[in-house]
Amino acid sequence: QVHVVEFGGGLVQAGGSRRLSCAAAGSVFGISAMGWYRQAPGNERELVATITSGGTANYADSAKGRFTISRNNIEKTMYLQMNGLKPEDTAVYYCNAFIRSEWNGGFRPYWGQGTQVTVSS
Repeated sequence: QVHVVEFGGGLVQAGGSRRLSCAAAGSVFGISAMGWYRQAPGNERELVATITSGGTANYADSAKGRFTISRNNIEKTMYLQMNGLKPEDTAVYYCNAFIRSEWNGGFRPYWGQGTQVTVSS
């Protein structure tokens, strides 16, 4: 069984910073791409940033220059450093990871339960 868990959400003032963490645990034989997504009330889930196993990152336009995605392949963790937060960044942030849960299996997407980030003006 595979578990993906996010940490680090909370309330922050506009202009402030927050660091989100994501950890994969359980039957994890490998992790390929990972990413952060977010969903604000009334909106669809949207991409924030992704990172390959080799460390290549891609960002949504809304995140460029403010957010930094990183990962630690040994510890099976991923991070999102968010600076210059704006009220429009308020959302539930989800971790996504493509994980091989069997030694000879393929990679499948797993989602965390989400962590709420609220940015006050």
